[in-house]
Amino acid sequence: MSTHASDPLAALGSLPGVADAVDSVRKAVDRVYGHRVMRRRSNEISSEAALRGARGSAALSGADWALEEVRRRTDFGADPEARTVGAALRLGSEAGQLLSIWRQSPLRVLARLHLVAAGEPGESVGRPRLDGETVDEPLIAAPAPSPSEVAGRLDGLAELIVAGGEAPALVTAAVVHGELLALRPFTSCNGLVARAAERIVLVGSGLDPKAICPAEVGHAEQGRDAYLAAFEGYLSGTPDGVGGWIAHCGRSVELGVRESTAVCEALQRGAA
Repeated sequence: MSTHASDPLAALGSLPGVADAVDSVRKAVDRVYGHRVMRRRSNEISSEAALRGARGSAALSGADWALEEVRRRTDFGADPEARTVGAALRLGSEAGQLLSIWRQSPLRVLARLHLVAAGEPGESVGRPRLDGETVDEPLIAAPAPSPSEVAGRLDGLAELIVAGGEAPALVTAAVVHGELLALRPFTSCNGLVARAAERIVLVGSGLDPKAICPAEVGHAEQGRDAYLAAFEGYLSGTPDGVGGWIAHCGRSVELGVRESTAVCEALQRGAA
């Protein structure tokens, strides 16, 4: 994160477009939580949101499968795309189990997320990369920071999360997501882990306690080009760039809300 304010997360709330994005997200989330279907079938909405969120995250990592293919498949080890989809599905299932740990030990959670995403043990699995280890993250072209810089910035991010503060959930989630993409702390699966961590913040903060507003859906719907352009803004460290990234993440949450609202409507009509 390029800003060096004493309370950077709270300070980001004043960046261009951020207050409007936070307000718009809150209103959208409130609307879907008020849907009549949510009163009796929220578990179904949560399960469907997890599936669609995993599909969206996998698409951004290069495995753009149709939703029904993700729903139908049981073998996720056959090829690289299948492994990516399987990793996204495992992360979606695991994220909810880590909420209570996140605020006390975010680095432990990130290590666990990488282990889950990798799917099998290995020398570099479940820990930040070391000198000489390469990063397999083809979506992000920017040079990856050195392991020593990664360690320092991860510690700083963890301190901000543990300290808490007044920053809106959207701001914290966007910064966690952006910082993990920027650092690429692991040798693989960094995009998947970053989006899972964003989800943990949105759910654990109380903004989306039932996990029915999958931002991953919105990130995928806006497309990889828009995702990368917004991320470049985050990397720039400028007020407009960082504010634009947060607003992009906010729009992604709103699109996730729209997706779950459509699921609610389908259930109400008896069509799903």
